[in-house]
Amino acid sequence: MRTERRFLFLQGPHGPFFRQLGRMLREAGAQVWRVGFNAGDRAFWFGAPGFLPFRGAPEDWPASFAALVEEHGITDIVLYGDTRPIHAQAVAEARRRGLTIHVFEEGYLRPFWVTYERGGSNGHSRLMDLTLAEMSRALGMSDMDVPEPPARWGDLRQHVFYGALYHWFVLFMNGGFRRFRTHRELSVAREAWLYTRRLLLMPLVWLDRIWAVARIRRGGFPYHLVLLQLEHDASFRAHGPFARQQDFLEVVLDGFARGAPRHHHLVFKAHPLENGRSPLRRLIRQMARERGVGARVHYVAGGKLARLLDHARTAVTVNSTAAQQVLWRGIPLKVFGRAVYAKPEFVSTQPLETFFAQPARPDGRAYRDYRRFLLETSQIPGGFYSAQGRRAVLRQVVDMMLSDVDPYDALRLGQAAPRQPLRVVR
Repeated sequence: MRTERRFLFLQGPHGPFFRQLGRMLREAGAQVWRVGFNAGDRAFWFGAPGFLPFRGAPEDWPASFAALVEEHGITDIVLYGDTRPIHAQAVAEARRRGLTIHVFEEGYLRPFWVTYERGGSNGHSRLMDLTLAEMSRALGMSDMDVPEPPARWGDLRQHVFYGALYHWFVLFMNGGFRRFRTHRELSVAREAWLYTRRLLLMPLVWLDRIWAVARIRRGGFPYHLVLLQLEHDASFRAHGPFARQQDFLEVVLDGFARGAPRHHHLVFKAHPLENGRSPLRRLIRQMARERGVGARVHYVAGGKLARLLDHARTAVTVNSTAAQQVLWRGIPLKVFGRAVYAKPEFVSTQPLETFFAQPARPDGRAYRDYRRFLLETSQIPGGFYSAQGRRAVLRQVVDMMLSDVDPYDALRLGQAAPRQPLRVVR
């Protein structure tokens, strides 16, 4: 294990996770700094040492990052997601300098894990180039029991709360960061309002969802499931072929209208954090009517996926991580974008209309090996937003970050970090 580690944190998940991670790294003997781009970043660092405000314009950032690396002798950078412009620019410079790049993301097997990788995530992950044969050989070095997920982590309400709080800090307390520009298309004020409205409307959304799922489950019809993502999601935008959610909806509805048997239905399931920035329900209804399938198309406002998967014939997505639940159940899957699970053994290569008519099933045994490989490497039980979830992640991830090798090489070399038993929460 190398000595004199000097970590520079960039933007992290909403909430205190990065602050707690930085504290634990300092306790392990590392030095830690955090770049803050706005008042939300500053608030969630919560007075911890090493805060470095960036008050320049976006075009000043690459040179400022290089200067920070030189000034503090940085050996490692830590970030959440690698596609937003400030992160992509920092990653490019870090690679040029040979720095270690620690990337956190929501779990590939969410909602019960988070992802920790080196170098990149999602479409930039090393998983994109690893074959199942290579994974199987690495698994020969381990006989670990695969952990089972808890019954409930309880992260959704905390996620929405911290998202709203972050945007309110940026909206009302950003005086020291007047040149900050969000990487999202919407303004900070619009984002803050959408998060706040989502938090306030949670009880009504829950009732609407319960009613919609009950109608579908009691309808007695075969149905296909469409897993929607947030339109601003990094995977959707950076690793998919669609510029807008509407483009994806049109492709799916066209394929369903042409290929699905006339007694089959189509269910669009919104992302659990969908906040109404796009009028999805109205768009889907309108496009379904135009194609003559309006009576056979349904919309579910977020919620858990399991109850809908119980009777689904197939699933379609751009590259949602929720597709891992589909594959775990052996349900045929059609994917349009780049995804870490988009292996030829798992996902259908059929044209969409053929897929709806007669879908090819995934190789269940191969997927179980793939899933086990993830659980022994980059997937850490826990979450970013609840206190219990953060504790579970922090117990394991600091040792992984201080290791000389990344999680995938650690397994191949027989050096995989020991896993704590995953207790079931009831």
